[in-house]
Amino acid sequence: MKKSQQDQPNINERIRFPKIRVVDTDGSQLGIMAPSEAMVIAREKELDLVLVSDKADPPVCRIINYGKFKYEQEKKVREARKKQHTSDVKEVKMRYKIEEHDYNVRVNQAERFLKSGDKVKATVTFRGREIQHSHLAEALLKRMAADLEAVAELQQAPKQEGRNMIMFLAPKR
Repeated sequence: MKKSQQDQPNINERIRFPKIRVVDTDGSQLGIMAPSEAMVIAREKELDLVLVSDKADPPVCRIINYGKFKYEQEKKVREARKKQHTSDVKEVKMRYKIEEHDYNVRVNQAERFLKSGDKVKATVTFRGREIQHSHLAEALLKRMAADLEAVAELQQAPKQEGRNMIMFLAPKR
Protein backbone atom coordinates (compact mmCIF):
# COMPACT_ATOMS: atom_id res chain seq x y z
CA MET A 1 0.00 0.00 0.00
CA LYS A 2 1.53 3.29 -1.09
CA LYS A 3 1.58 6.17 1.39
CA SER A 4 0.09 9.41 0.16
CA GLN A 5 2.12 12.64 0.08
CA GLN A 6 0.07 13.88 3.06
CA ASP A 7 1.04 10.97 5.35
CA GLN A 8 4.78 11.41 4.86
CA PRO A 9 6.69 13.92 6.98
CA ASN A 10 8.19 17.01 5.38
CA ILE A 11 11.88 16.23 5.29
CA ASN A 12 14.69 16.91 2.80
CA GLU A 13 13.33 17.16 -0.80
CA ARG A 14 9.67 17.19 0.33
CA ILE A 15 10.00 20.71 1.75
CA ARG A 16 8.27 22.93 -0.83
CA PHE A 17 8.69 26.56 0.22
CA PRO A 18 10.58 29.33 -1.62
CA LYS A 19 12.38 30.46 1.58
CA ILE A 20 12.83 28.77 4.96
CA ARG A 21 14.41 29.70 8.30
CA VAL A 22 17.11 27.18 9.14
CA VAL A 23 18.10 26.16 12.69
CA ASP A 24 21.32 24.19 13.25
CA THR A 25 21.75 21.07 15.42
CA ASP A 26 22.86 23.13 18.44
CA GLY A 27 19.84 25.48 18.17
CA SER A 28 21.69 28.41 16.59
CA GLN A 29 19.98 30.09 13.63
CA LEU A 30 21.67 29.87 10.24
CA GLY A 31 19.30 32.42 8.71
CA ILE A 32 16.70 32.49 5.94
CA MET A 33 17.61 30.64 2.74
CA ALA A 34 16.29 28.46 -0.06
CA PRO A 35 15.59 24.81 0.84
CA SER A 36 18.21 23.66 -1.68
CA GLU A 37 20.95 25.62 0.15
CA ALA A 38 19.84 24.18 3.50
CA MET A 39 19.87 20.66 1.99
CA VAL A 40 23.53 21.13 1.00
CA ILE A 41 24.43 22.10 4.60
CA ALA A 42 22.45 19.14 6.00
CA ARG A 43 24.10 16.66 3.59
CA GLU A 44 27.56 17.93 4.57
CA LYS A 45 26.75 17.07 8.20
CA GLU A 46 25.14 13.75 7.11
CA LEU A 47 21.84 14.79 8.72
CA ASP A 48 18.29 15.56 7.55
CA LEU A 49 16.45 18.82 6.97
CA VAL A 50 13.17 18.50 8.90
CA LEU A 51 10.22 20.93 8.74
CA VAL A 52 9.48 21.82 12.36
CA SER A 53 6.84 24.53 11.93
CA ASP A 54 5.03 25.33 8.68
CA LYS A 55 2.78 27.89 10.39
CA ALA A 56 5.65 30.36 10.96
CA ASP A 57 6.62 32.97 8.38
CA PRO A 58 8.99 31.88 6.88
CA PRO A 59 8.56 28.16 7.78
CA VAL A 60 11.13 26.83 10.27
CA CYS A 61 13.32 23.84 9.38
CA ARG A 62 15.91 22.14 11.53
CA ILE A 63 19.02 20.16 10.66
CA ILE A 64 18.74 16.99 12.78
CA ASN A 65 18.91 13.21 12.66
CA TYR A 66 15.35 12.39 11.50
CA GLY A 67 15.30 8.89 13.04
CA LYS A 68 16.16 10.29 16.45
CA PHE A 69 13.64 13.14 16.01
CA LYS A 70 10.85 10.68 15.12
CA TYR A 71 11.72 8.51 18.14
CA GLU A 72 11.57 11.55 20.46
CA GLN A 73 8.14 12.55 19.06
CA GLU A 74 6.77 9.03 19.61
CA LYS A 75 8.19 9.02 23.13
CA LYS A 76 6.37 12.29 23.93
CA VAL A 77 3.09 10.85 22.60
CA ARG A 78 3.52 7.70 24.74
CA GLU A 79 4.21 9.79 27.86
CA ALA A 80 1.13 11.94 27.24
CA ARG A 81 -1.02 8.82 26.80
CA LYS A 82 0.35 7.34 30.02
CA LYS A 83 -0.57 10.45 32.01
CA GLN A 84 -4.16 10.80 30.85
CA HIS A 85 -6.85 9.28 33.06
CA THR A 86 -10.02 7.84 31.60
CA SER A 87 -12.94 8.22 33.95
CA ASP A 88 -14.77 4.98 34.64
CA VAL A 89 -18.12 4.43 36.31
CA LYS A 90 -17.69 2.55 39.60
CA GLU A 91 -20.74 1.04 41.27
CA VAL A 92 -21.64 1.00 44.96
CA LYS A 93 -24.47 -1.45 45.72
CA MET A 94 -26.60 -1.68 48.84
CA ARG A 95 -30.10 -2.43 50.13
CA TYR A 96 -32.32 0.17 51.76
CA LYS A 97 -32.21 -1.75 55.09
CA ILE A 98 -28.42 -1.28 55.32
CA GLU A 99 -26.78 -1.07 58.76
CA GLU A 100 -25.00 2.16 59.77
CA HIS A 101 -21.46 0.73 59.61
CA ASP A 102 -22.05 -0.89 56.22
CA TYR A 103 -23.48 2.39 54.94
CA ASN A 104 -20.34 4.22 56.10
CA VAL A 105 -18.17 1.66 54.27
CA ARG A 106 -20.14 2.33 51.05
CA VAL A 107 -19.78 6.10 51.50
CA ASN A 108 -16.01 5.71 52.01
CA GLN A 109 -15.75 3.52 48.90
CA ALA A 110 -17.66 6.07 46.85
CA GLU A 111 -15.48 8.88 48.21
CA ARG A 112 -12.32 6.98 47.24
CA PHE A 113 -13.66 6.40 43.72
CA LEU A 114 -14.61 10.07 43.33
CA LYS A 115 -11.21 11.28 44.56
CA SER A 116 -9.47 9.10 41.97
CA GLY A 117 -11.56 10.85 39.29
CA ASP A 118 -14.17 8.17 38.58
CA LYS A 119 -17.94 8.60 38.49
CA VAL A 120 -20.02 6.64 40.99
CA LYS A 121 -23.27 4.81 40.36
CA ALA A 122 -25.04 4.21 43.68
CA THR A 123 -27.56 1.38 43.42
CA VAL A 124 -30.17 0.25 45.92
CA THR A 125 -31.66 -3.15 45.05
CA PHE A 126 -35.07 -4.42 46.09
CA ARG A 127 -36.11 -8.01 46.71
CA GLY A 128 -39.68 -9.23 46.75
CA ARG A 129 -42.09 -6.84 48.41
CA GLU A 130 -39.33 -4.41 49.44
CA ILE A 131 -40.16 -2.44 46.30
CA GLN A 132 -43.14 -0.96 48.15
CA HIS A 133 -40.64 1.00 50.29
CA SER A 134 -38.95 2.82 47.43
CA HIS A 135 -39.30 6.11 49.34
CA LEU A 136 -36.83 4.74 51.95
CA ALA A 137 -34.31 3.89 49.23
CA GLU A 138 -34.66 7.36 47.73
CA ALA A 139 -34.07 8.91 51.17
CA LEU A 140 -30.96 6.73 51.60
CA LEU A 141 -29.53 7.83 48.24
CA LYS A 142 -30.24 11.49 48.99
CA ARG A 143 -28.48 11.07 52.34
CA MET A 144 -25.49 9.57 50.54
CA ALA A 145 -25.40 12.50 48.09
CA ALA A 146 -25.48 14.91 51.06
CA ASP A 147 -22.67 13.01 52.83
CA LEU A 148 -20.51 13.17 49.69
CA GLU A 149 -21.33 16.79 48.89
CA ALA A 150 -17.75 17.90 49.61
CA VAL A 151 -16.22 15.70 46.88
CA ALA A 152 -19.12 15.02 44.51
CA GLU A 153 -21.85 16.69 42.54
CA LEU A 154 -25.14 14.98 41.76
CA GLN A 155 -25.19 14.04 38.08
CA GLN A 156 -28.47 12.15 38.07
CA ALA A 157 -31.00 12.26 40.92
CA PRO A 158 -32.27 8.94 42.34
CA LYS A 159 -34.60 7.23 39.89
CA GLN A 160 -36.20 3.82 39.82
CA GLU A 161 -35.34 1.31 37.09
CA GLY A 162 -37.15 -1.97 37.59
CA ARG A 163 -36.04 -3.57 40.88
CA ASN A 164 -33.23 -1.02 41.40
CA MET A 165 -33.01 2.62 42.29
CA ILE A 166 -29.93 4.33 40.91
CA MET A 167 -28.17 7.66 41.31
CA PHE A 168 -25.05 9.00 39.58
CA LEU A 169 -22.41 11.14 41.26
CA ALA A 170 -19.50 12.85 39.47
CA PRO A 171 -16.31 14.22 41.03
CA LYS A 172 -16.36 17.96 41.71
CA ARG A 173 -14.31 20.03 39.24
